[in-house]
Amino acid sequence: MATNPGFEYIQAEKKYLQAETTNEKISCLNEMIRTCPKHKASEKMLAELKKRLTKLKSLQEKEKQAKKGSGKPTSIKKEGAAQIVIVGTTNTGKSTLLSNLTNLKPKISPIPFTTKKPQVGIMDYGGIKLQVIEIPAIVENFLEQEQGPMLMNVIRHADLIILMFNNPEEKRLLDNELYDIKVKRLIFDNPENFKDKIWGNLDLIKIYTKQPGKKPDFPPIALEKGSKIKDLALHIHKDFIKKFRFARVNGKSAKFKGQQVGLNHRLEDDDIVELHSK
Repeated sequence: MATNPGFEYIQAEKKYLQAETTNEKISCLNEMIRTCPKHKASEKMLAELKKRLTKLKSLQEKEKQAKKGSGKPTSIKKEGAAQIVIVGTTNTGKSTLLSNLTNLKPKISPIPFTTKKPQVGIMDYGGIKLQVIEIPAIVENFLEQEQGPMLMNVIRHADLIILMFNNPEEKRLLDNELYDIKVKRLIFDNPENFKDKIWGNLDLIKIYTKQPGKKPDFPPIALEKGSKIKDLALHIHKDFIKKFRFARVNGKSAKFKGQQVGLNHRLEDDDIVELHSK
């Protein structure tokens, strides 16, 4: 017998997956429980929803206590063009990866749960600075741990999650604990060219600017994928567009070397742009 959730349930589930605060999630879960089909085939699903609701109410209480108590930060200030988090089970090489990617040298040990708090480093990718954060090992019911709400908040607001695990069972654990987090994920499988894989999974492009007759400036500028010349001009200075005449582009987005383009020309990764003003 199929569960066959109705339209109201499906809409409530969509809102739940989009919710960012605990209060919003509790409200959506209550609606999911209310609209969940009530028959034999749906008993397991309904029980899971109620279990999830109980956890969220517990988390809600902890969040209230945290606000009254220590006043610990609920996020890590973003630095660089993107924030990347390394998330995994214990003894999967998270600290080693962080060390290989960044300027940080965290404590590396075969002893489980060596990392007790987030470790933050900066990765350089061709002159673009990217923030990389190692999260302490994920365990079952991670959200209910002392630092769970704060660490989940960090993961939730990242631009990319790097997943590390030892076996399929640990992968299922991670998927379960990160069930409602809507951040792009990259599974670590091979250290070779991994920085390139990270960059390829970020919604960013790097653009080099240059002055006429000179070499491209360094470092490049990081922009969102799909950015145009006008976005680059605004990034340089908000008033630059008023003085803009044209741009010359070399790279993937140019039809030919030194193509002259306007403000609506769409840029691609590693383009070199020469801006000309009035």
